[in-house]
Amino acid sequence: MVEYGGGINNGPAGQVGNPGGGNAPDLGQPVDFFGTVGNTINDATTFVSSQPVEVLILGIVIFFIGLMVLRRAF
Repeated sequence: MVEYGGGINNGPAGQVGNPGGGNAPDLGQPVDFFGTVGNTINDATTFVSSQPVEVLILGIVIFFIGLMVLRRAF
């Protein structure tokens, strides 16, 4: 039956879905709201480390200019 597509129904791909019957409903996984904080920090670190030196220097200069502007504002 494989040549007619029957192998897909009975093979590993057919076992992926939730079988019908009297099973309990799938309510999903519990939500971890702070689970992605580590991924966010990792992505930010990777982004900053991939920047050329000129962009990093410009970012530091803009950061300190922003601190001086905030100091004058308050």
